Amino acid sequence: MPDKTTLELSVERMSYGPDAIAHTPEGKTVFVRGGVPGDVALVSIDSDGSSFSKGHVVDVIDASADRVMPRCPYASLCGGCPWAQMAYPTQAAAKRAGVIDALTRIGHFPAEESERLVAACISPSAPWGYRNKVELAFSRHAGRPVVGMHAPEGAGVVKVSSCMLLDKAYAGAVKSVAGAVSYLAGSCDLEFERIGIRASTRTRELEVSLWGAPGGFPRAHAAKIISDSTKATSIVRVMEKGPAKARRIAGVEALFGSGSWGEIVGSERMRVSAPSFFQVNTLGAEKLVELVMDALRPGEEDEAMDLYCGAGTFTLPLARRASFVSAVESYGPAVRDLRRNLESAGLDNVDAVGGDAKREFPDTDADLIVVDPPRAGLAEDVVRCLSDQPARSIAYVSCDPATLARDLARFVDMGSFRPTLITPVDLFPQTFHVETVTLLSKD
Repeated sequence: MPDKTTLELSVERMSYGPDAIAHTPEGKTVFVRGGVPGDVALVSIDSDGSSFSKGHVVDVIDASADRVMPRCPYASLCGGCPWAQMAYPTQAAAKRAGVIDALTRIGHFPAEESERLVAACISPSAPWGYRNKVELAFSRHAGRPVVGMHAPEGAGVVKVSSCMLLDKAYAGAVKSVAGAVSYLAGSCDLEFERIGIRASTRTRELEVSLWGAPGGFPRAHAAKIISDSTKATSIVRVMEKGPAKARRIAGVEALFGSGSWGEIVGSERMRVSAPSFFQVNTLGAEKLVELVMDALRPGEEDEAMDLYCGAGTFTLPLARRASFVSAVESYGPAVRDLRRNLESAGLDNVDAVGGDAKREFPDTDADLIVVDPPRAGLAEDVVRCLSDQPARSIAYVSCDPATLARDLARFVDMGSFRPTLITPVDLFPQTFHVETVTLLSKD
């Protein structure tokens, strides 16, 4: 099949990724950008591999009943909303189906058990305007700075005047930040890796973070340009070193304001530094906490463990309910945020440890455990350590169905814990990403 062939294809289902799935008459899989299950579409083939092809919709011949007009005018140009052309209930159903598929295909759970384990997908927020954070990309075109969003398939940077995923109270922040950074980069010949915007309607705080390499920097000038344009409460510079796939933080400096960002999750007020992970959907974060606490039911006599705890999203509510919490986090900025949040909350029943989860695995017999690892999931030796614990239950918060399925199979193989309920939570409408909360109980 030569490049740029155009085929009429029937779109079948969504992948766990930005694309839909179709098949050629010969049975070859085609990943289709812009497709919706039920579409009959003309698809231009962009790349043709030995086992699958990739393409994009150039014309819809017979539209699916689930196809909608995207609310965002940049949806087809920007890579941030790859499912925006699909009705939201269909998105949620596709995310549940993706979790079931991963359990069956990767975890090798029986299809009937996978179907039984996975609950309906919960949608805690509106499908648009739910994010407290967006990141802008930076590039140069003909020597001039361009600040905007990444185009699909790495096709450069698209200038945008707004992002409809960001809370609508801050709708103008993208344009004002992009304009200020473009002016700053052009007038001072600066380069940036990316530009972060965090915004909270609860605390009324807006932080702008400038990510780039160490070196000379016009601190006062940058602070004035950006603060005058954005009314930010915090402007920080994050300096990184190392190759693209192994960046490390070389330093963080406050250029203006508080030097961190504040948010309220449930009854907890938290502060987060720019490099630290924090859920981009605050209502979604609250739902995750609710599901974890309902699953584990911590009591005042319980001892808890929180691995990959970040700045304390689960640690703080655990500490208010349990007698003691052992909290482990490997990322230095997040550890510092965690300790600051515990101090501000007046909680002294937490041992906050910085380090790798395996090397710093708590030497304690926990009654209940929370794990919230990064996308790579749990290392096999961490699963083994957890399986040796006498805890009555584990709440596993995952952002990747594939690594979740792999890890759940490992738990089952080790014969101690078994999943009893998996709840998908849609923290990322208009995208393929889905969070899950899994309750594991003694086998």
